[in-house]
Order: sequence, then C-alpha cells, then structure tokens
Amino acid sequence: MDTTTTTLSSSPLKRARKLRDEEEATKTSSVARIIDGRRMAKDIRAELKAEIETMARKPGLAVVLVGNRTDSATYVRMKKKAAAEVEIFSVDVTLPDSVTQEELLKAVKKLNEDPRVDGILVQLPLPKHIDEATVLKSIRVDKDVDGFSALNIGNLCLRGGDEPQALPCTPAGCMEMLRRTGVQTRGKRAVVIGRSNIVGMPVSQMLQQLDATVTVCHSKTLDMESIVRNADIVVAAVGRAEMVRGNWIKPGAVVIDVGINRKDDATRKRGYRLVGDVCFEEAKHVASAITPVPGGVGPMTIAMLIRNTVRLAKARTKREAA
Repeated sequence: MDTTTTTLSSSPLKRARKLRDEEEATKTSSVARIIDGRRMAKDIRAELKAEIETMARKPGLAVVLVGNRTDSATYVRMKKKAAAEVEIFSVDVTLPDSVTQEELLKAVKKLNEDPRVDGILVQLPLPKHIDEATVLKSIRVDKDVDGFSALNIGNLCLRGGDEPQALPCTPAGCMEMLRRTGVQTRGKRAVVIGRSNIVGMPVSQMLQQLDATVTVCHSKTLDMESIVRNADIVVAAVGRAEMVRGNWIKPGAVVIDVGINRKDDATRKRGYRLVGDVCFEEAKHVASAITPVPGGVGPMTIAMLIRNTVRLAKARTKREAA
C-alpha cells in the first residue's frame, strides 16, 4: 500500500519535472531571428538604383573627410562604394588634420554652390580645433543629407508640420529594419538607451510617430535594467561594449543594436573584434529578433544616406520646375 501510493504520487511529479526540463531546453535552444542589415541594404540599393534610372539627372553626393582616422576613412569608402553602385554622382573632398575652420567652411560653401551636388556630408568627428556645430550649420538645409539641421530636426519633432527634407540616417535605418521585419510598434513599449542628437533623440521621436510608448534611458537613469526588461522593443545606442546583458531583455523583445565597439580579442589577427552595446550571445537566446554587429544597423545607415540623397535631388527638381 505504501509502495503503490509512493509510485502514484511520484509519477505526476516526474512528468511535471520532465515538462519543465523540456521547456527550459526549448528556451535555451531557441535563437532569435537575425535582422540582416546587409541583405536589407542591398535590397534598398537595388530599389534606389531603379528609381534613379527614371530621373532626368543623377543625384549628387559630396563627402568631406578631414584627417586620416582609419574608422572615418573606412566609413567614407563604404559610402562611396554604395553611391557608385546606384550610379550617384560623387564628389570627394579630403582635407588634412591641420585644416583651419575657415578653410573647411570655404570648402562647404563651395559645395553649397555646386549645382551638381544635392547632398553634403561632413564626416564626423572633426579635429578638436574645429567647432563641429558651426560647420554643420554652414551646410544648406536643402543639402543637409544627414538630416541634422535644426529645421529638419524641428520638423521631425513637430506633429502636423512640414516633413523633414531628410531624416537622420541611423535612426531612419532602425525604423526601416523594424518595418521590413514586420515588427508591430503601435501600442508597444519601446526603450531607447542613449539620448544623443545623432541617434537617441531622433529615434525616440520616430518611434513615437509609429505609436510606440517610448522611454529614453541615459547615464543618469536609475534602475535601467528593470526599465529595459519591460520593453517590447529595445534600441541600444550608448557606445558601451555589451552593456546590455541577456537578462535585461524581455522574452520575445526585438533588439536593435546601434553600438559598434572594439573589444580585445587575442584570437583575432587585429587583436580585437567588433561588438555592439548588447551582449549578442546572451540576448539572442531571449529576444525574438536582434541585429548583429557588424552587419546590422551599419549597412542600413549608408542605405538611408543614399535614399536621402535621392530625396533631396527630387525635391530640388520639383522646386526648380515650380
């Protein structure tokens, strides 16, 4: 009697334990969908190339590079490659580290007056002796291909006002990734980590426009982990390698990792590897979708730069025809 009772009572317990173990194994083995920025960017470039072929003239993009920073030079080279692929007219201005602010402003002024140029990009950061804000303000609004002018940002933030002539490239790339992945934003909780003018601030505005409920976290935010754990969508743009751990992520959340950081790695030829602001290896077992680093947001930023150039060129053609 005692033996039978023990067997009957332990059998459901064993089944419960087995089910629990199977659920845990499923959680551990499941991996988030990888949001492939390279593939999306390739598709967008193909779409833009087809659009450009219908235009009366080729759009023109001018890129200004100051100094010889390896990362800036690499980024500019990638932009030039993308422009050539879609057959955009490209103007390159390369200046030494020693260039004066006055000389740089003259170079920008010349591009402002160049009828072949629809968009002007000054690659940041600039040398410390140059005031970046002054240089960026000198770019004509109708050629502000990065979308950073006060007018463009103001129009982005206003409800019911004029549309920005160009959208900040990285935030626009993030939104395009969500759209092409089929992520629902309406009514969802979104957390943006970082409040920079380049990413955090504009991406939070864009998410609000898509009817998400947005919280912005920054260096002074208290108990950031618990805030992030409630997010359906996480955009990390803080510039700290793997700061966001897997246990910060709500199961099933979508993670857009804007960060790109160097992490020492003796197994790599270069002595380092590139990582994002999110610990990818941990987060991919919790999130439903996640962008890799590299190969995620970076290629989409460049694709949005090309799209902005086409947009500015079309706007100019429309103005001239009026």
